Amino acid sequence: MTGVPTDRPRKILTGIAPVSWEHPADRATLQGLRAVPGFDTAVKRILSFIGGEQGIRLIFQANAVKVGPKQFPKLHSMLTEVQTTLDWEDKVELYVSQTPVANAMAVGFEEPFIVMHSGTMSLLNDDEQRVVLGHELGHVMSGHALYHTILYLIILFGFANLPFLAGIALLPIRLALMEWYRKSELSADRAGLLACQNHEDALRLNMKFAGGGQASEMDLDAYMEQAKEYAEGGGPLDTIYKILNTLDLDHPFSSMRAAELQKWIDEGAYDKIVVDGEYTHRGAEEEERPLTDDIGEAAGYYKNEIKETVGQMFDAAKKAGESFTQAFKDATKK
Repeated sequence: MTGVPTDRPRKILTGIAPVSWEHPADRATLQGLRAVPGFDTAVKRILSFIGGEQGIRLIFQANAVKVGPKQFPKLHSMLTEVQTTLDWEDKVELYVSQTPVANAMAVGFEEPFIVMHSGTMSLLNDDEQRVVLGHELGHVMSGHALYHTILYLIILFGFANLPFLAGIALLPIRLALMEWYRKSELSADRAGLLACQNHEDALRLNMKFAGGGQASEMDLDAYMEQAKEYAEGGGPLDTIYKILNTLDLDHPFSSMRAAELQKWIDEGAYDKIVVDGEYTHRGAEEEERPLTDDIGEAAGYYKNEIKETVGQMFDAAKKAGESFTQAFKDATKK
């Protein structure tokens, strides 16, 4: 596991377009999300209810610390470095919230901003915090912040406190948002790696989110073996449990995120961008990129995922049937 040493300048990815790092499942699920009946109506009503993103921004202006040259100057400098590396000139505000749970988020839709929990700063070192900033900037650049905000408001207020959404089937919308949110994290993890350009920093972050801050008590190689075992191992019933265990989560499990990121690295996609400088650029090149490219990548991903899941579920049902038949035979012999 290698990457750019922390004391070496990172390669500036001039004009890089988010599609260069976006996971095909992210793009495919977002399209499916927009097709959920009532979704567009719910989004419009929620945005109308809050009257713009300023109401959300005021929450953090009132109860968090805005990062700048005089407040959390080191974090401010790191965000500047990350924006330089991903070549993003738009102003992105950053707040630190006194929240013990390690997390961060990108919210807003006109001028999205980033919120980092104090628990994240306590858990991670400077290099790992840089990964988090790149991750959240990736969300901003991909246009994820709008839908993150919608989900945030639904969770914050709850269905019962959003009466203006009466008549809309909200549970399918919430579940669809959660499913897309999990896939969007896989995209942003890649952006975090591109921002820090060090494999170990990006992967170790997931280990710490899973096991806490005692890095001296953990081993990254051993954790990656664990992540691989989770991603590839287990029987047919394990696949069903994996699906059920994540239905109400907004983030994938840390080991799955680490395994997905390692897979992207192993496939050579990271080196193609950072080492070879081959990626899609914002502007005309991004706009001219055939839609069939996205559709083809997403279709291929889901075809393999569904084929594997259905096959394993079929095997589970078959084995369950065989066990029942054998148990019945044994009972009749007694």
